[in-house]
Amino acid sequence: MPHSPAPGNTPSNDQKSPTVSVVIPAMNEERNLPHVFAKLPEGIDEVIVVDGGSVDRTIEVARELRPDVVIVQQTRTGKGNALACGFAACTSDIIVMIDADGSTDPAEIPLFVDQLVNGADFVKGSRFAKGGHSHDITKLRKLGNDGLNLVVNVLFGTRFTDLCYGYNAFWRSVVPVLDLPETSLPRKADGTKHWGDGFEIETMINIRAAVDGMTVGEVGSIEHRRIHGETNLNTFRDGFRVLRTIFSEYGRMRRGGRTIRRTPARQATTAAPMQPRPAAPLRNKVVNRAPAATADARQHVAHLNRGLRRDEAGSRDSRTLQARTHRED
Repeated sequence: MPHSPAPGNTPSNDQKSPTVSVVIPAMNEERNLPHVFAKLPEGIDEVIVVDGGSVDRTIEVARELRPDVVIVQQTRTGKGNALACGFAACTSDIIVMIDADGSTDPAEIPLFVDQLVNGADFVKGSRFAKGGHSHDITKLRKLGNDGLNLVVNVLFGTRFTDLCYGYNAFWRSVVPVLDLPETSLPRKADGTKHWGDGFEIETMINIRAAVDGMTVGEVGSIEHRRIHGETNLNTFRDGFRVLRTIFSEYGRMRRGGRTIRRTPARQATTAAPMQPRPAAPLRNKVVNRAPAATADARQHVAHLNRGLRRDEAGSRDSRTLQARTHRED
């Protein structure tokens, strides 16, 4: 299935830049939103704040900062459900997911968009790729992240350097492939989350993008400390949930009869990136791949996945996507 920008924004038509939606899950982030919104680059077409039931002025502040902001109320609880609700509301060609606490830097968005318009289907941020850094991660969390990375790279043949970082961007056309839990599902009576509604969402979509055979890129990203408030992340609880996600996704892949191998890179596009564009985007270089024998026109698109066997036509019947209703619990 080729993932490409919407027909009205392809370089072959009129050289227009793709439109960009930014999805920001938020709950009680009224003090952090001014910092996040101030760093959004010019050229963002749509900002979607997904509210998780804030009891402060999160919604009011978002509207004061950006009158055209789209406010979406999530249907259940958890970051995964918030993101799924936000993705469903997006209307742009490209979706970028960032955090509301100031830990992800919106000024890096052009780096992600640049990779997408130059051939990637899905681009993830990495605190540990060249140009990346974290001001927040502890030694224990770093050790856990390295271990989880290793497990995924061995099982799926990927080359991720930072599995558990939630700064990602992708073409809106790939959302059905990610097969996220339906936002219309009711909350469970026992109070537990549906699979994919929690922090495991970041690991899940990274793996599913790679397993589907998308061209997955990586951008070195700088993680900052949360500006105000306390994090909801629990190192051990969420670490084990991520590990469970990895093995669940591996079983899902095997049940689907999939085999992983490297797929040829798709034709690079030449659409102009959104403005402002960095003069020297050092963070966009190829990571974790030996130099090709011949020059690659998309040198800064990283092939982190070995890919999936696709049909010869390179496309997928839309009915196949609609039939993928299996959910893990």
